[in-house]
Order: sequence, then structure tokens, then C-alpha cells
Amino acid sequence: MEYKELGSTGVKLPEIGLGTWQYRGGIEPLRKGIALGAFVIDTAEMYGTEEAVGEAIRSQRDQVFIATKVSGNHLRYDDVIKAAQQSLKRLGVNYVDLYQIHWPDPGVPIRETMRAMETLVDEGKVKFIGVSNFYLRNLEEAQACMTKYRIVSNQVKYSLLQRGIEEDMLPYCQKNQVTIIAYSPIGRGELTSKPLLRQRGAFNILQNIAQQTGKTMAQVALNWCITKPHVIAIPKSDRTERVVENCQASGWKLSKEQLAALDRAFQ
Repeated sequence: MEYKELGSTGVKLPEIGLGTWQYRGGIEPLRKGIALGAFVIDTAEMYGTEEAVGEAIRSQRDQVFIATKVSGNHLRYDDVIKAAQQSLKRLGVNYVDLYQIHWPDPGVPIRETMRAMETLVDEGKVKFIGVSNFYLRNLEEAQACMTKYRIVSNQVKYSLLQRGIEEDMLPYCQKNQVTIIAYSPIGRGELTSKPLLRQRGAFNILQNIAQQTGKTMAQVALNWCITKPHVIAIPKSDRTERVVENCQASGWKLSKEQLAALDRAFQ
């Protein structure tokens, strides 16, 4: 497993982590991922998976980087504090490594929300602050409201099928050392769906590159994603064997020609 720095914190994270949105796999796939070096586990109060994550990491808390999120419906100061306390209880931990705002709420002043996030860091309940599903203007506004700490990450949808962040968000984050945490990096399975991609003329290219590299199409798609500087990916799988497959997307590189072919196929 290869590693990348979280923002400019000095903390090294694996290129491949473990997502838990709609996760129903129990503790074994998560524990297998941790054993393979994918020790970032991402969850959220609205996922309903914090308890499962807590069970999976029991007895190995110090070996895991836990990321969770406060709902975009709970962004008032007191609501953020309460939501964090409840997440800690469900996870069975004293702190989380990364606490993220799940999505922005234009009805709540972002300054109020960020003040609560900084309070949680001051109290030792949170190590680092991140956001999720923020457009660039949201990210810049939130960062401008910070008085003590920096936003270290933005968790967004990013894959060969969803490349919108390349217009402005990805260049900004790369320039300013903000980690992109890519969710749905295999397009929720669509990248390996033959009928869908045949319509785009891209399936064959992805399949051919998988054959050239001796990898699966999912591994090629993930490797394309994590090739980008300051990008890590958190695919979700309920199956242990798929977790192993995803972890093996790290530790090797597509050629420049293969990357260019994918870029052209999935414009």
C-alpha cells in the first residue's frame, strides 16, 4: 500500500481506505482491509454504520484512522457539538481523527459551524477538520472562517465517470494541500457494467488496459483515481474478497499512455 500526506499535517494515509455508505458487510471485510493497510475507515452519523465500525476497530483503535461526519442538517453550533458526542458514543472511542461536515447548509452561517468544529479540536474530541460535498466557493468560505486550524480534506464524488472536480476543485486542493477523499471511485459499480460502458465506447478501453496490466477493471479505475496528487479513494465493499481486490489497486502505476487513453475515453 502506498501512502499520501493528509493535507499538510504530516500524517500519512493509505491511498485506499474503506467507505461504509450503505455498508452491510459486518466486521470481517473492515478488519481485512485494516490488516492490508487500508486503515482509513470513513463513516457518518447518517450512514447508520458507526456502530459496525466501532465493533470492527475494537482492540485496535490506535491502528485506525477514523473519519466520520456531522449531518448537513445539524450545523448549528450546539447541534455540531451534540452530533459529535453521539458519534463518539456510537463508535466507542474518545476521539475521531477526522470530523467532516457532510454537506453545506446555506441556511446556517458557516462561521458558526466552523467555530463548533474548532471547539471540538480544542477539546480533544477531533484531531482534524474536513468537509464533504463542498463546491470550491463553499470550501474557500469555510476556510476563511477558521481562526486556529485548517481544513485538511474535502470528500467528494470522483471517478472516471465523475470528473467535475478537475475543473476547479482538484487544482485548488493540489495547490493548497487539501486532500481529496474520493467516494464512489468505481462509480458505484457502473465502471464494470459492460452494457453501460459499451454505449460510451469506453468499456473496451478499460477492459483492454486491465488485460495489459494483469489487473481487474476496478483496480485500473481505482489506480487512475489515486494516481492524482493529493487524492485518496474510499471504495465500499461488503465482501472480503472485494476489499482485497480494492487494496491491490495501490502499489503499482498505470503508464502515461494508459492514463491518457482512459482520460480520452472518459472525458
